[in-house]
Amino acid sequence: MNIHLRALEPEDLDVLYRIENDRELWQAGTTNVPYSRYVLHDYIANTSNDIYADRQLRLMIEDDNARVVGIVDLVNFDPRHLRAEIGLVIQPSYRRQGYASAVVTELCHYTTEVLHLHQLYVIIAKKNVAAVQLFVKAGFSNSAVLHDWLYEGHEYDDAVLMQKFF
Repeated sequence: MNIHLRALEPEDLDVLYRIENDRELWQAGTTNVPYSRYVLHDYIANTSNDIYADRQLRLMIEDDNARVVGIVDLVNFDPRHLRAEIGLVIQPSYRRQGYASAVVTELCHYTTEVLHLHQLYVIIAKKNVAAVQLFVKAGFSNSAVLHDWLYEGHEYDDAVLMQKFF
C-alpha cells in the first residue's frame, strides 16, 4: 500500500472541516466543540508546518491517486525528550484497507530519519481493539492502562498508553 504524507493546503479545508466536526471522533480526542470554517482556514493559513515552532505537525494522507484518505497528527511534541503523540483519522470509506498501517509505518520512518525522535506514543480507548492491534503490529508496546481516562458523555472508559522507542 502506497501512501504519501504532505502538508496542509487551502483545498484541504472541506476534509478538515468534516473530520474536525465529526462528533463520533470527539470521544477519541480532546475536542468537544465544533470548529468553524473560518477558524480552520486561519489554522491552515498560519501553521508553519515546523514541529519545533508549532509543537505539533498535521499531515494529510493521500493515496496513489492523490485522494485524501485521512489525517495524521504529531501532537504534544517535546523537543527536550524527543517524543510526540500520534493522532490518526482515516476517513470512513477508506477504513480497513491497510491505510492506517501504511501511515504508522511511514510516520515511524519519518520521525526517526527526519525528526530524530526517540519515541512515539499513542493513547487509545481500551475497547478500540482494532486500533490497539494496529499499533501492536507496528511495534508499539502497551505501557499502561489509564483508568477512567476517556469520558463519553455518560460514563468513563479506560485507555491504554502505547509507546514505540527508536
